[in-house]
Amino acid sequence: MSKYTVIDLFSGAGGLSKGFLDAGYDVVLGIDFDDSALKTFEKNHGRAKALKLDLFNLENVQLIVKEFNKKHKVLDVLIGGPPCQGFSLAGKREEDDKRNTLYKAMVKLAEIMRPRAVVIENVPGMLTLYNGAGKEKIFTDFEKLGYKMSVKVLYAPEYGVPQIRKRAFFVGLLNSKQEFEFPNPILSSDEFITCEDAIGDLPALDGIYGEEVQEYECSPKTKYQAEMRKNSTKIYNNIGTIHSEKTVKMISLVPEGKNYKSLPEEYRGLYKYNEALTRYHSKKPSLTINTGHRSHFHYKYNRIPTVRESARLQSFPDDFVFYGNKSEQYKQVGNAVPPKLGFAIAEKLKKYL
Repeated sequence: MSKYTVIDLFSGAGGLSKGFLDAGYDVVLGIDFDDSALKTFEKNHGRAKALKLDLFNLENVQLIVKEFNKKHKVLDVLIGGPPCQGFSLAGKREEDDKRNTLYKAMVKLAEIMRPRAVVIENVPGMLTLYNGAGKEKIFTDFEKLGYKMSVKVLYAPEYGVPQIRKRAFFVGLLNSKQEFEFPNPILSSDEFITCEDAIGDLPALDGIYGEEVQEYECSPKTKYQAEMRKNSTKIYNNIGTIHSEKTVKMISLVPEGKNYKSLPEEYRGLYKYNEALTRYHSKKPSLTINTGHRSHFHYKYNRIPTVRESARLQSFPDDFVFYGNKSEQYKQVGNAVPPKLGFAIAEKLKKYL
């Protein structure tokens, strides 16, 4: 049986499509505008091709169609996480932020190619912001094209991701009378995978920078670590960060799971940002991985997590290697959909295809 075909718009490094790939789909194309993310995408998705296109220009959608049609006839699934800055709680939240319209490229591509299913990932905030205007727009635009739309916020730890992260998923089924039923959680709160479960086997790097490619220093200690290491014999993207003496001193005063508010009073006033100097808790999932604000620290060591540690907390396996400089790698990891969330959606979607 031939595999279901997938195009990933706004792919970034490809966390969502990695989930589809792991579920046995044929990821054909990833489209983005970021060179290092596209390199990462192409190197980690089998035979998939990466295309650099400006999707503010909707005429470029025709180039995607042309590239896809070289080898394939039918597109089964269109997936994507259009930039959410306009809808994000972190952004300025301007309703007319032009980035809010980028998802129109998904609408246009769906109109031309008629994929059997559409999957859009975004921040939960967009469901309620401006009285849900963003959500309504997505529903209306795709329903006009004949898609039966549904949306749900999934909580990453319930799907095996060792990270507190909520993402909204829209799923549209073409010419369907039934709505997509979202996958049920696989873990309850007392079974969540913790930071230590996820990264406790990786080298300490305490006070050292680390080599480009490293050896594992011990056997996997948990099922999750074994799964992440399954196809890998070496560790990549695990370069430590050497912080200033002041930062090391400050974080050394913060207990597990706490932040700058736990500092002695004379230092507390130095920090204004709500999550400044947050130390992960070894017995809990991590906080939401960001794109490298340098505000989150290892539960044990006085440094921020490495790209590889952050990737593990996002559920990227160790054989998924990130390209570009260190800050580009952090950005790719932070912007990604956890592959295990993508996998859960992809597995469930097979029933409808």
